[in-house]
Amino acid sequence: MVSIGRVFRLTYIWRPGALALLVVLLYGLVFWRDVLWAAAVLEEAVYGAAGLTAERAAVFGARHLDAETPVLYDIERSRYFYAKSATLDPTYPYVQHQLARIAFLEGDYNVALWRINREFAVNPNPHPSSQYVRGLIYGYMGQYGNSIEGFRAYLEADPTNWAAVNDYAWVLLKAGRQEEALAAIEEVIALWPKNPWLLNSAAIAAYEVGEYERARGYAERAAEHVRGLTKREWLVAYPGNDPRIAGDGIAALKKSILNNMHTITSARDDSAVQ
Repeated sequence: MVSIGRVFRLTYIWRPGALALLVVLLYGLVFWRDVLWAAAVLEEAVYGAAGLTAERAAVFGARHLDAETPVLYDIERSRYFYAKSATLDPTYPYVQHQLARIAFLEGDYNVALWRINREFAVNPNPHPSSQYVRGLIYGYMGQYGNSIEGFRAYLEADPTNWAAVNDYAWVLLKAGRQEEALAAIEEVIALWPKNPWLLNSAAIAAYEVGEYERARGYAERAAEHVRGLTKREWLVAYPGNDPRIAGDGIAALKKSILNNMHTITSARDDSAVQ
């Protein structure tokens, strides 16, 4: 038989322990972001002390560049781990690609171009998305011919990727090739009939070739479907961007669509008068 004294002692020991456990659980529930960040930093410190590998460093770099996990997003920390990976193994695949993305996001296009070209130099089997990144970099540098080549190379592997088609059309418009831009979008828009980015680009391209009625139709559809655009959808469309700017990005897209609609409507009305 268990004595009353022993039961008392067990209860006395259990209650503070249970209370401490409850406090820890409640803290984790309320401050789960802090707990997740601390756990990540601790894991990275443990691996750092034991000896990082290029593969593990790349894994850490990737999770700090994942905008869909905002609590861990930290572009500086991502750069650190990817650079560490490149130091540990200069030929480790996809690392220079990711460093190029980081430089591009920060607007350092010369470094971004060097990095993406380095990816092609060290990786005998580069992912098609490296062509996409190179196309973006060249486009922002104003080298539209090279940009078009990059996007075409990517689209050979993934011809219906709406984001790639949209960026390809953007470069074609910049290069003054409006008809090609409109044709590129209209080849895939039936697959993405509610995509506000594609619809907005289609409106711009149709306007540029003088198809005002068609442009107006695309702009109206873009305005309709952008209303329900979520931050998550914006982050998927702009991978690697700081999740804190998603709201600003959505607002900028909505403003662009409204401004384009106004421009198109004015042009259509003027042409009708003439």
